[in-house]
Amino acid sequence: MNQDRDKRGRDFHRPVLEHEVAGLLAPVLPGVVVDATFGGGGHTRRLLDEFGESVTVVAIDRDPEALANASALGVAFVEGNFADLGRLVAELTDEPIAGVMFDFGVSSHQLDEPGRGFSYRKDGPLDMRMGPDAPHTAAEIVNEWPADRLADLIYRFGEEPLARRIARAIVDGRPYESTTQVSNVVAAAIPAARRRAGHPARRTFQALRMAVNDELDAVNSGLEQAIGILRPLGRVVAISYHSLEDRIVKQRFARGATGCVCPPDLPVCGCGRSAELRLLTRKPIRPSTDEIEVNNRARSAVLRAAEKVAA
Repeated sequence: MNQDRDKRGRDFHRPVLEHEVAGLLAPVLPGVVVDATFGGGGHTRRLLDEFGESVTVVAIDRDPEALANASALGVAFVEGNFADLGRLVAELTDEPIAGVMFDFGVSSHQLDEPGRGFSYRKDGPLDMRMGPDAPHTAAEIVNEWPADRLADLIYRFGEEPLARRIARAIVDGRPYESTTQVSNVVAAAIPAARRRAGHPARRTFQALRMAVNDELDAVNSGLEQAIGILRPLGRVVAISYHSLEDRIVKQRFARGATGCVCPPDLPVCGCGRSAELRLLTRKPIRPSTDEIEVNNRARSAVLRAAEKVAA
């Protein structure tokens, strides 16, 4: 493996569950695999290193900075949101699609770069956009949204029980220009006993990031389109990092794997329903203790996979 190439990608984003992803996609090769969340190209690199010419990867990412990593690996790349997966893949290839892989959430590079505004620990501008297509910046939300709307956002996307208290504190502290200003106000709004359970602004910043980038709608749309473009017996692999993403994946896979729903005593099927998917992960795959020790950001990862049923 090229050490410089590997270092570049791993600095950008250390791939989570890369061995498991490669193992799940191995049976569909040779073929074309879509890396719908390319980032630093860690999962793509693993596929190329392990399967060589048996795999052709085409890459998508919202972040323009990912283009340099795609160029280094020599894979076809298009900048865009995987919410438009079908259209973007059509720009890259007209070959049948053997596999699609998603690694949802924010990359390590984005978190570690203060100028992107994702971190509640590092001072930076209130941006949080994964790409220039994002409909809002975090500055717009914290400075302009009313308290009730802000509270609903923090509760829904951050699953934060103190959402209304935090929202009132944010509104009272306006205006904001930096991430640390917001982070400090959120921390001050949370009782001391709660501050010992991780950084007090973590859930609020997660909610802001998800709203800025319209992440859950993108997961819904991207997953649906991925299933649609797969060839028969093709596979989709999705890694989620919190319950809202994982719930979308779990429910869509379960719905796709459901066949006839007629009463068991009905002699002939009347619903005409047949399964479009076969579940490959009855229970989600999680990182090993060893992987979490090497990459602490993998601790919340959950992997699910499904195979498209042959016509």
